[in-house]
Amino acid sequence: MTTELDILRAALDQWKAGIDEHEPKRVGSLFTDDAIFQGLHLYGVGPDAVAEYYDSQPLGLRASYEILETRRLADDLILGYVGVDFSFTDRPTLPVYLSVIVRRAGDTWLITHYQVSRL
Repeated sequence: MTTELDILRAALDQWKAGIDEHEPKRVGSLFTDDAIFQGLHLYGVGPDAVAEYYDSQPLGLRASYEILETRRLADDLILGYVGVDFSFTDRPTLPVYLSVIVRRAGDTWLITHYQVSRL
């Protein structure tokens, strides 16, 4: 049986791979058309906004994460609270916290809400 943790990890593994390989359009494709995306800059909506954000990030950016909490909000919605370390080639690692909601879209799960915070 697939758990909330398994589902969230699968979605975040794809997100991480797209970031690590600097493939912004690939990262954007992991988001719903109406996804609200809040990185460390102004927010955007949808895959194009996500791709634009990650395209502006430096080459060599890497993400590592640890899922801290999950909650099933509905049959097709899972909330995750995640610790993320973004590492760079030319500056110190940036630790952040990520609240993310994934939504089932057919046989896959896409990110529909993404909000980063620095504590």
